[in-house]
Amino acid sequence: MIPRGFGIRFAGLAVLLALAGCDVAEEPRPLTVVGWGGSTQAADRQALVAPFSKSTGIAVREDSWHGGIGVIRTKVLGGDTSWDVVQAETEEIILGCEEGLFEPLDWSALGGRGAFTDAAVNTCGVGSQLWSYLIGYDGDRIAGAGPQSWADFWDVRRFPGKRGIRKTPKYALEIALMADGVPAAQIYPLLRTRAGVDRAFRKLDELKPHVVWWSSVAQVPDLLGSGEVVMSVTSPGRLVVANRDEKRNFKLQWNGNIYAVDYWAILKNSPRKAEAMQFIRFATRPVNQMNLARIMPTGLTNRAAQDGIEPRWRENTATEPENMKRALKLDGDFWVEYGDELTQRFNAWVAR
Repeated sequence: MIPRGFGIRFAGLAVLLALAGCDVAEEPRPLTVVGWGGSTQAADRQALVAPFSKSTGIAVREDSWHGGIGVIRTKVLGGDTSWDVVQAETEEIILGCEEGLFEPLDWSALGGRGAFTDAAVNTCGVGSQLWSYLIGYDGDRIAGAGPQSWADFWDVRRFPGKRGIRKTPKYALEIALMADGVPAAQIYPLLRTRAGVDRAFRKLDELKPHVVWWSSVAQVPDLLGSGEVVMSVTSPGRLVVANRDEKRNFKLQWNGNIYAVDYWAILKNSPRKAEAMQFIRFATRPVNQMNLARIMPTGLTNRAAQDGIEPRWRENTATEPENMKRALKLDGDFWVEYGDELTQRFNAWVAR
């Protein structure tokens, strides 16, 4: 005999089991925005990420990386959907767009291509900032005028101590040739020849015993502040922020600076493309770009922001006319064409 009520209890259990087997809609993960870490990402958080989340109600999670098209390939082709918006360098944008790793942007939502400087416009990316690599040093350790050129950066007799350099052939080869007396206009034509590349590596051989390699520019303030290096390749904003917030005495030398554009891009397999586009639209508005530059000096890519920012905030940026006169523009097409080959040679050279 079946006990009274058993059928009801059994039916209820069956319903619970059926519900357990159903697909239950999960809460969507936050929109994920990927930056460069350190004080740069902290400035993005203050000027862009937090205000965007507050004004839209869209939750944002942050991540950071050190760049590299291989990372993007692995994310997209491997089915990893954990990133939505990423800041990427020039050659990553060029290659990623060609390979279908990034989503084409809706330029009408951004105010049109003409709203931005020419270098900031790509089918799959819009310039987040225009920045430079240049010489940074600690004014408390190097008195007087300090280094005035990349040739001085190589002069370990006059300026004893270690040098910090990013552990990539990009920038390292360019500054090596400038240190060897090659004019900026001749750098890339020369690097397109075997003789030019050999010359750059010979110049790097001279400095190699005195180099501390870094992978993220966020490391530079600590390397300088600890005295591990006396000067370093750096972006200016990191040192300006350290001077302001930590009362450092870091100095910048703009002669021979190499400028480039970073871009906002959306990964092709992002599950939150609409929100990602909302964030990029917010981040590239003139008022928000200007707010970013007031927190961390950086070159602006929106033309209206360039025109509207107060002159004092342009002083330590690549877009300051006097700094631009002394600059070499990074050739992204060169690094797309020769990057893999030169990276292999560079990594083998570093390992020797």
